[in-house]
Amino acid sequence: MSDLNRGYARTIPADRADMSVDAGLRSFMLGVYNKVALGLVLSAALAWLTADFEPVRQMLYVLTPEGRLAGFTTLGTVIRFAPLVILIGAMFMKNPSPAASGAIYWTVVSAIGAGLGVWLLAYTGASVASTFLITAIAFGALSLVGYTTKKDLTGFGSFLMIGLIGLIGASIVNMFLHNGPMAFIINVAGVLIFAGLIAYDTQRLKMTYYELGGDQARMSVATNYGALNLYLNFINLFQFLMSLFGSRR
Repeated sequence: MSDLNRGYARTIPADRADMSVDAGLRSFMLGVYNKVALGLVLSAALAWLTADFEPVRQMLYVLTPEGRLAGFTTLGTVIRFAPLVILIGAMFMKNPSPAASGAIYWTVVSAIGAGLGVWLLAYTGASVASTFLITAIAFGALSLVGYTTKKDLTGFGSFLMIGLIGLIGASIVNMFLHNGPMAFIINVAGVLIFAGLIAYDTQRLKMTYYELGGDQARMSVATNYGALNLYLNFINLFQFLMSLFGSRR
């Protein structure tokens, strides 16, 4: 669920990894990071709304008399799976326009944000806030590595994608097994995989800027999909860190 190739360059030439930064690249990357930041702000606002605003909370969640999360309503279940459905559909879009790719980004961000209220219901507010801060710091550091490294991360990225497929498979299996040690291994692997993907996707965005050769329409699409990939990496890293270190209510 983390990788959308639309708008990206298909390959990352090794000799491009050492290119000097110019004003155009800075503007392009700043556009991506601004969109990620706005997406996270929107997600946080929607998470708070769905967790703390009683009418909305009752529409999405089933709670115990003590206020603990017990399950999801039909609408809550639909919202949980909506981002996956949208992302799968987006993979079949050919030559999306800037407007279409932008609509996909904000729709996915909104759906994920609405579903993030579950973390505020299951974990303490202090735990959520501290983990979010740690995730933000890690994201910034890892993205900086991907932006500045002279090493071509293409092979590393391919390895991470294989690991991601295995992670998804293991997670599905453990949904039925409910095996504690296996869940711990999955969470650790998830942290490592998405940490690596942040660096890889950042470098891939940098190379894409040069590959597009100033084509503004394609750069707009790349900005939207690049922001979506980094946003998904951030959210997944946050969720795995919460599962490992979060304090439950």
